[in-house]
Amino acid sequence: MYAVLDIETTGGKYNEEGITEIAIHKFDGHQVVDKFISLVNPEREIQPFVVNLTGINNKMLRTAPKFHEVAKRIVEITQDSVLVAHNAQFDYRILRTEFRRLGYNFERKTLCTVDLAKRLIPNAESHSLGKLVRSLGIPVSDRHRANGDALATLKLFKVLLSKDMDKSILSHVVRSETQGELSPRQLDIVEQMPSETGIYYMYNKEGELIFLGKSNNIKKKVNQHFIKNGDRARQIQKETKKVIFEKTGSELVALLKENEELTRNKPKYTYHKRQKLFSHAVYQAVDERGYVTLKAASHTFSKKVVTTFNSFQGAQNFIHQITIENGLCDKLNGLPEAKSKCNESGQTCCKGGHTRNKEDVLDYNKRARQAIAKFSLAGKNVVLVDKGRETGEYSAILIKNGIFQGLGYYDLNHQINNIHILESIITPMKGDANTTHIIESYLRKKRVIKILDLNS
Repeated sequence: MYAVLDIETTGGKYNEEGITEIAIHKFDGHQVVDKFISLVNPEREIQPFVVNLTGINNKMLRTAPKFHEVAKRIVEITQDSVLVAHNAQFDYRILRTEFRRLGYNFERKTLCTVDLAKRLIPNAESHSLGKLVRSLGIPVSDRHRANGDALATLKLFKVLLSKDMDKSILSHVVRSETQGELSPRQLDIVEQMPSETGIYYMYNKEGELIFLGKSNNIKKKVNQHFIKNGDRARQIQKETKKVIFEKTGSELVALLKENEELTRNKPKYTYHKRQKLFSHAVYQAVDERGYVTLKAASHTFSKKVVTTFNSFQGAQNFIHQITIENGLCDKLNGLPEAKSKCNESGQTCCKGGHTRNKEDVLDYNKRARQAIAKFSLAGKNVVLVDKGRETGEYSAILIKNGIFQGLGYYDLNHQINNIHILESIITPMKGDANTTHIIESYLRKKRVIKILDLNS
């Protein structure tokens, strides 16, 4: 016996969602023998995007039964049945969470039509419910409402049963262990993780590193790995036997360590052979009159780069920002605003070189280069000082001649005031265009505690 179901929820944080609608069709393999469809008062607000998606709003649910009023009916209709849903992990987790709030342990075997479809209809363009049933010519109405999606899932399930020629659905796909819940081993792993910034490493039973990542909240991130859906996520969940972590204190340190260690270790599920982490750059040039100009374009190693970006728009926004903040010239920097704001014979909108009351080339260029230097590591010898792993400790990121050299930790000022001691506590790492991009991108958005100039 099967209980084909779909649940709509309020949305929101993990394990804080509430059910707004539920539909269950009890199916004996041939026909529906019972069904239960109801709105549910979640006793909490619905997220606006969910209202737009489902059409279910708070007003509709005021007089609907609360979960404890329909709980007995759900237990009865699913008794001695396998729960069938499209992404069963989600629906089962939501049900178990609601029952747990009532002090009841709700346990059923589950069957996921996403898994079944991937095995039995592997060439489908998409395995999302809407696209899958459409590709199979299955009529569907009331999408993103519980009964509409439950009926679509039921019709899909019938097709999948007919395609299962070797009758392996129950033996190969039914999940005998609790799904949507963390296993005791996973719960133990998550419990050991700190809610702090750092790097985490996931290992399989052979002791091989299969995943490496950074997070500002390691516990939350590792927990997300164990509840995430998708083939890759499930494979990571299945293979992970141990997770260890390293606190970094500083997010910038975590980003640099992640970049270094991904390249060195090449873990199975996180190593990407990207040549560079950026696609565009801001370039500095000099026009025919000698004025410094800035331009956004695709990145190339053959030109003088000020700083790098992940998109053309990001580079263009940067030029706009420093032009406005430093009174630079829109027209010299090729910004669209120049067409409406600037004219050759009228009032000056800046001190730029194209206007009648133009600023001296040397004065303008000095101001422009000072503005540019704030955001570029080029030629700098500095130490970026940021948070450490514990109170009283600081992290130090060493940059020489604009190139990242490595990082370390210290707790006494003389350790960074003496270059020989500083270099001894620094763990050497490879500095390249990618590390420069990581550091410059971070400094554009966030601050470190202080920047020490090694030349002064």
